[in-house]
Amino acid sequence: MKKSIPKSACVVLFTAGVLAACSPKFNWRDFHSADAPYTVMLPGKAATYTRPVNLDGQEVKMTMSAAEVDGTMFAVGTAELADAGKAALAVQAMKLAMVRNIGGTITKESSKNGAFEVEARGAAPNGAPMALHGRFLAKDKRVYQVVMLGNQKHFDVDTVDTFLSSFKLN
Repeated sequence: MKKSIPKSACVVLFTAGVLAACSPKFNWRDFHSADAPYTVMLPGKAATYTRPVNLDGQEVKMTMSAAEVDGTMFAVGTAELADAGKAALAVQAMKLAMVRNIGGTITKESSKNGAFEVEARGAAPNGAPMALHGRFLAKDKRVYQVVMLGNQKHFDVDTVDTFLSSFKLN
């Protein structure tokens, strides 16, 4: 005679499996910048730091707010320029610097609502494959970079879209 698993045990096992599958890898939360007029959803608690950078000959202080999950960095960088007329050059410099950081090549680029959207592939210093998905834009004197950077195998369309589409200027 064949023994069967009690119905209550099946329900418990099924529920445990569903809960494990639903365990969120990302803890999406709204982030409101104290330094610039934007909001974005980050997949974890943000760390913020400011450092000087050169954007096509323009020395500025860039503030970066970022969260990391499983080696993938989700970040927004922003800087205020002295001259709004040089914002387009600064945006291009930001984009090229991010691609250079991974020794990358742009694989896809488009323009949408005044912003440049970029995908690039490259490698980390240790040779691990790296990918970059980003949006680069300017508004008046302020320039922004919204980037997701990490190993391509950790990227999926929904995560990239959730992050990039959540960025809003206030």
